[in-house]
Amino acid sequence: MEPRPILLEGLHVRLEPLTLAHAADLFDALCRDVVVWQWLTTEPPQTLPEMQAYIVQRLAGQDAGKEVCFTQVSRAEGRAVGVTTYLDLRLHDQGLEIGGTWIGRPWQRTAINTEAKLLLLRHAFEDLGALRVQLKTDERNHQSQAAIARLGAVREGVLRRYQRTRGGVQRNTVMFSITAEEWGAVKVGLEARLRART
Repeated sequence: MEPRPILLEGLHVRLEPLTLAHAADLFDALCRDVVVWQWLTTEPPQTLPEMQAYIVQRLAGQDAGKEVCFTQVSRAEGRAVGVTTYLDLRLHDQGLEIGGTWIGRPWQRTAINTEAKLLLLRHAFEDLGALRVQLKTDERNHQSQAAIARLGAVREGVLRRYQRTRGGVQRNTVMFSITAEEWGAVKVGLEARLRART
């Protein structure tokens, strides 16, 4: 199992390897909207150069083998609207995490995020041979917890005082996972949700 930057295409979203060429679109999608960023651990980019620096930092993590970064591109508009990542790559254990995800508010609760998760999960389980994919979120982020549960992920519990986030808050983190044995049922559910939105 060796996750690498790859193009993953669906009907609604194209997941492209993150590059600096996406910076302007991503900055426009963010529109300095702190609500989009409120549950992430770093401060939101306030300028285009700060967005470029954010991308450079993410790509440095990718070059170090710590993550694989994707840009979520709306196929209808042909522009980048968000970012998502394979994190916590545990190659020996055949596990990884989907996280570091944000998407501009106009594209939230659309087929884009659902299909992006389907593409990432399918690639992880069917191409990379993952045995476990985990997702986690701030305990205070009820919208994210509901979205992860709708994927079909199992809520495993709360990691108390797990991570320092913006403003110095030491957050509790809710952990979810999907295993290879569960993937078939999760896939059927996600495909049905996408058909209902088309």
